[in-house]
Amino acid sequence: MDITSKPSKDSFKHPKGLYVLFTAEMWERFSYYGMRAILILFMTTDVAYEGLGLTTETAGAVYGLYTASVYLMTLPGGWLADNIFGQRKAVFYGGVLIMIGHLILAIPGSPIIFFTGLAFVALGTGLLKGNISTLVGELYSKDSGAKRDAGFSIFYMGINLGSFLGQIFVPLLAEYNWHLGFGLAAVGMLFGLIAFKVYSPKYLADIGVEPKVKSAGVEKTSSNTSISILIIAIVLISLFLLQFLGYIDVTTATGIAQALGLIIVLITMGYFINILFNGGLNTIEKKQVGVIFILFVGIAIFWSGFEQAASSLNLFARDFTDRFIGGWEMPAGMLQSVNSAFIIIFAPIIGALWVKLAARNINIRTPLKFAVGLILLGAGFWVMVGAANVAASGTKAGMFALILTYFLHSIGELTISPVGLSATSKLSPAKYLGQMMGIWFVGAALGNLIAGLIGGNFDPANVLEMPNIFLNVVWVSVGAGIIFLVAGPFIKKWMGDVN
Repeated sequence: MDITSKPSKDSFKHPKGLYVLFTAEMWERFSYYGMRAILILFMTTDVAYEGLGLTTETAGAVYGLYTASVYLMTLPGGWLADNIFGQRKAVFYGGVLIMIGHLILAIPGSPIIFFTGLAFVALGTGLLKGNISTLVGELYSKDSGAKRDAGFSIFYMGINLGSFLGQIFVPLLAEYNWHLGFGLAAVGMLFGLIAFKVYSPKYLADIGVEPKVKSAGVEKTSSNTSISILIIAIVLISLFLLQFLGYIDVTTATGIAQALGLIIVLITMGYFINILFNGGLNTIEKKQVGVIFILFVGIAIFWSGFEQAASSLNLFARDFTDRFIGGWEMPAGMLQSVNSAFIIIFAPIIGALWVKLAARNINIRTPLKFAVGLILLGAGFWVMVGAANVAASGTKAGMFALILTYFLHSIGELTISPVGLSATSKLSPAKYLGQMMGIWFVGAALGNLIAGLIGGNFDPANVLEMPNIFLNVVWVSVGAGIIFLVAGPFIKKWMGDVN
């Protein structure tokens, strides 16, 4: 593929800046997914084997809290980039915090040290994740259509190349020492920082240097204090009532995770209401923001199933899967690299497919792609229902069940995640671009939190319940896919000219 530094409307050549961002994100994902592959395994490993010795329920809740926080922090990260740093500085500062976090995780010690490291990684990812995706969108004009989708698919291949390598080498090192695995993740982030710092001035030019509010010439306005107070009051009252009635217990990790889920839902709804009624948007922009909210719901449902790769599916791989290849037993976390391998193989194929269909004036709109992705997610868990029934019979399942599940989930991911990122960047009003990209990742936060809670219900001592756990995910994801199919014409109308 011939790569030029300036994109052209008349060709499908991509700007070189895309590959700068590709490299930086690849190393960031190496660090994140490498550590994620061993996270719940480390927490549930007995102290005698240098783990934390947490119960599956507590570890699942902590996993959900951490991964949710990673994506939840993209909202303030987007605001800081839009109003103070600009996207470029936000990405670099975020990478520094991530590296520090992984270095802390590499220090053997108490759970306090461990949780401090997780906090640094979450804060850093909040600054980096949404803003680097915003920079990808800035490389293309809003009317670039399938070309932009193809660009995001290439960017997504970089994400998965990093995660593939991280999920191989970090679990391998962790077999000898957990903290060596965590330390390797820090090295990966350092490489990403160096690549971004060296090449971004040349190939990104002035993209992302100035904060959006300043570059767009938009005056900063004070927030609507009364609405903010109302949202906070609703959240606090809801939490108090749920605690009082015994539905949650915020003195436990599981209760805190459930409370955070409620907070995410209420604050996100309040945020959208505030933007729609007090954001100074015209009618078209309001409709497009409404579509972003619908996509938010869809991506939250998708990630709630997909991200069980590192929770319930990871535990299934460790406890109920035959992982022997000859005389060597593959580390459980390493099996997650299969998903990334499928993305690397199929991302360019799917990206090229969108471009070829567009060249023939066949544009598959975003709602249909979401429907396909959600249904494929359900199909993957249908495979796991069968594998869980095998495990319930007292026999370990073969690796093929997880591999097939990851294949279906990977194709589903390609029809949803890069496309959703692209659609959000095109639908977002200019002055709220960073915040809207943050909202997209808040959807991932909610999905990750739910995935952790579901993983906490995965009780190795109660194997008979596993088929039902996976079957519930099938109904929810397939049902959501059908809703996107039925509501597709309505959603497309509100999207306007955006594909």
